Amino acid sequence: MIHSKAIVEPGAKISNGVSIGPFCYIGSEVKIDKDCKIHSNVVINGDVKIGEETEIFPFSSIGSIPQDLKYKGEKTNIIIGKKCKIREYVTINTGTSGGGGITKIGDNCLLMVGTHIAHDCLIGNNVIFANHSTLAGHVTINDYVVVGALSAIHQFTRIGEGAMIGGMSGVTADVIPFGTVVGNRAKLSGLNIIGLKRSNYEKVEISELRKVYNYIFLEKKMTFKSRLEEMIIKKHNYPTIKKLIKFLSQESDRSFCLP
Repeated sequence: MIHSKAIVEPGAKISNGVSIGPFCYIGSEVKIDKDCKIHSNVVINGDVKIGEETEIFPFSSIGSIPQDLKYKGEKTNIIIGKKCKIREYVTINTGTSGGGGITKIGDNCLLMVGTHIAHDCLIGNNVIFANHSTLAGHVTINDYVVVGALSAIHQFTRIGEGAMIGGMSGVTADVIPFGTVVGNRAKLSGLNIIGLKRSNYEKVEISELRKVYNYIFLEKKMTFKSRLEEMIIKKHNYPTIKKLIKFLSQESDRSFCLP
């Protein structure tokens, strides 16, 4: 299953059922789990672990050093989950000691053509990156997020579960769970109702989430902080609302995307 014109360095761990095409380079510290498919002209180098049934398309580069001038050659790593699809010209950089030392991608993610995942990014499960979407370093993206084509996300930004980033958006602040943002400097445009419905949330829960969202972000009385504090002390039964309040309550290096 390894093409005669592929280079696999001694020490690389290649599991059963792995297919490696011609003109690939697999470094000595790479670990590829079973039933993965590596198409031609792929470079995987450094301490990289790839989960089972992941497919990597031509001209992708995984494990190259960060585009961070503070990086001094320290040993860091990349973990990619199972059943991911990594399309052509994707680049994924390894972590840095100052950022936790790991770049991680969860299970069942789709990285379309030209996606860039920078150092120390932490990506959840079932995340979709459309063509040429770009992450700076230290970005955290939770489960079921969709990032639109040609979008760029600022370093240290958090993207909450189920959020939708519109195409050609510049995201410079945290995006709430189940929110949608769009714009050259992205603004919060509402809730990702379509995503919530596709995730089979009940109408009553979506309705209650909308009420909380409207109060926190659209109500004119009091300050944003005061409205949030009021919501924090209330008891909420629905998971979506709990996740929203928890996200807004956590410390962050960025502000929030607002309407």
